[in-house]
Amino acid sequence: MILLWLALGIAVIILLTAAFRVHAFFALLIAAFIVGLGMHMPVSIVVGVVKQGFGDIMSSLGLIIILGATLGVLLEHTGSTRVLAGFILRRTGERRAPLAMSLTGLLVGLPIFCDSGYIVLSGLNTSLARRTGIPMIIMSVSLASGLYAVHCLIPPHPGAAGAAGTMGVDFGQLILAGIPVAILAMAAGYVWANYAGKKFMGPPPRAPLSATSPAPTSPSPAEPQPAQPTVLLASLPIIVPILLIAVRSFLVMDKAADTGIVHSLSFLGDPVIALAVGVAMALLAGRSWNRDSMSGLLMEAVEKAGGILVIIGAGGGFGAVLAATHPGQQFEKLLAAGHPGLLFPFLLTFLLKTAQGSSTVAIITAASIIHPLVPALGLSGPHANLFCVLAMGAGSMMISHANDAYFWVITRFSGLDMRSMLKVYSVATLLMGLMAMTATYLLYWLFP
Repeated sequence: MILLWLALGIAVIILLTAAFRVHAFFALLIAAFIVGLGMHMPVSIVVGVVKQGFGDIMSSLGLIIILGATLGVLLEHTGSTRVLAGFILRRTGERRAPLAMSLTGLLVGLPIFCDSGYIVLSGLNTSLARRTGIPMIIMSVSLASGLYAVHCLIPPHPGAAGAAGTMGVDFGQLILAGIPVAILAMAAGYVWANYAGKKFMGPPPRAPLSATSPAPTSPSPAEPQPAQPTVLLASLPIIVPILLIAVRSFLVMDKAADTGIVHSLSFLGDPVIALAVGVAMALLAGRSWNRDSMSGLLMEAVEKAGGILVIIGAGGGFGAVLAATHPGQQFEKLLAAGHPGLLFPFLLTFLLKTAQGSSTVAIITAASIIHPLVPALGLSGPHANLFCVLAMGAGSMMISHANDAYFWVITRFSGLDMRSMLKVYSVATLLMGLMAMTATYLLYWLFP
């Protein structure tokens, strides 16, 4: 009965979000009540469990998501993203413009959500495509791959952060393990974009949308604008928080170290403090601030974070109801004949992503289901939960198509037709997921 009601709950999430376009918050909330009531839990108990799960996930992730969104908005406003893109382009050269855009997406995508990052960089991407004569489909999928790789695998992006919070995985360790996996996934998308973009040219692109000014009048990507920050100021808000969080994860593993410096670094490496440091550094990159602009940017960041927080909170409530029904015992019986290991979280997230479109909803829902099942999957060791999160991140890449909002952001801001997008970008996300899963298996073999 537990497995039956769990399957029904997942089906309800997919049906409501994909077919009826119901917001994921309400879909997850309804599914939580369906599973709880189906298992004969009193309504008052279900409400209490959902509230507790919602509160627990907010206490661990709320500030992180808000500060991450704020950092992304400030980097967009100060022009730091364009500065970094221009710097990478100068190092790679215009002949390797697709590689430059992939690397830009990988770096810029660390603090910025993939859809926002693509919109911000779309003008530069279009301008480069016209200057170099490289097909737009190659440039667009190369940029999209870099942004998408980190979005699915690395905190503070909501899916990875939510899964890490549910599974009890240290953010620093997830970042350290996730970066090489993301690089390999990006490489798979980049290689496919260059191959398939020439093979499936499709019709000429339509006039793309632009987040700012039309692409023909955009400044040269290699020429910094007078009001833009230096490369150092543009990169520090991204690099410093990652280094602080990574250093803290090493200090946590080295429990013997106990000095004042260690305590200070451990405090600064707390994800909330590290992201706050990044926000402060992003403010330094701005040339001029006034009350109205600052208020507007902070309001935009909070509103952007709010939409993500309610989904993560509802996912926490859904997971709490699942935990209260103890599904692990039933799955142990179901999986008694064999231990699928990392393959199960990967395939579950892949099915959820392909069916309903949102990588965030897919990985948060999968984490709620997988958390109590780790022993039944035959996974053990101190890093089992970490590799489960990476496997779910790989599954959440597959497959981005017409039910994914990011798919349409790329299509509209690049002026590409849907057929070309399905042949090049959707297949790229499939290959990225498979590459990420292969890299996860390799890491699991090296560090069991």
